[in-house]
Amino acid sequence: MTQVAVLGTGIMGAAMARNLLKNGHRVAVWNRTRSRAEPLAADGAAVADSPAGAVRDAEVVITMMNDAETALSVMADASSAARAGQVWAQMGTVGVVDVPALAGFAAEHGLTFVDSPVQGTKQPAEQGKLMVLAAGPQDARKVLEPVFGAVGSRTVWLDENGASGAGTRLKLAAVSYAISLTSVVAESVALAEGLGLDASTLGEVLTGGPLDSPYLQIKMKAMLAGDFEPSFAVRNAEKNTRLIHESAAAAGIRVDVNDAAGERFRRVMEQGHGDEDMAATYRASFGG
Repeated sequence: MTQVAVLGTGIMGAAMARNLLKNGHRVAVWNRTRSRAEPLAADGAAVADSPAGAVRDAEVVITMMNDAETALSVMADASSAARAGQVWAQMGTVGVVDVPALAGFAAEHGLTFVDSPVQGTKQPAEQGKLMVLAAGPQDARKVLEPVFGAVGSRTVWLDENGASGAGTRLKLAAVSYAISLTSVVAESVALAEGLGLDASTLGEVLTGGPLDSPYLQIKMKAMLAGDFEPSFAVRNAEKNTRLIHESAAAAGIRVDVNDAAGERFRRVMEQGHGDEDMAATYRASFGG
């Protein structure tokens, strides 16, 4: 049983906190909008009024924030109650260039920094089947093993130095695939419809063939049904396209498909659908 603080209880953070509780861990949670954290009290979590209140007794601190700037700000607010030796698992998606600053903050405060973003969206998070992509020292791994085991089905350890950003680098490569594939499916469905076809016939062509996949089926079904309940929101996907572009540019790599996907997401956000699932990139093919 580990005492865990979860800072950030959006779609992913709340699901992770619930799975930690189901696995017998003691969990304190905090969210900037308290109402999003309060439902976790019914699951057994202690809802803190501040980041410092959440981390005070924690062995492991998890940040699940939208960006590095927010994660750093929240950890600064928590620092008055942080203590040397605590393990900070930074599990949100940030940019490669952001990781050294996060690791530097941890070092200044005696925290053990582990770069550990997760691969997966709402359903895997709820099922405790995320994949954790981690970089951090050996002495942190024993502490984190039951924690990562509660939220994920697999942990891939990539480096012993969290400051290397190895987890973040792999996460950006993996999420680039998901983002680009979603956009490809969306364009194909929209094209079939725009050419006057029943778009479901596209599914008949692809299903069971070499181009089929569970992911194709999930996203195509959502587009055909117009069901864009968020599993991974458009605005988060758009943010990731910018992180991918920045990281790729720094490495001298062009990511044309990613950049085009980002343009589609921005068009959908301008249409007022930024909080819908990224499958709503289907909407970007219509309306100018």
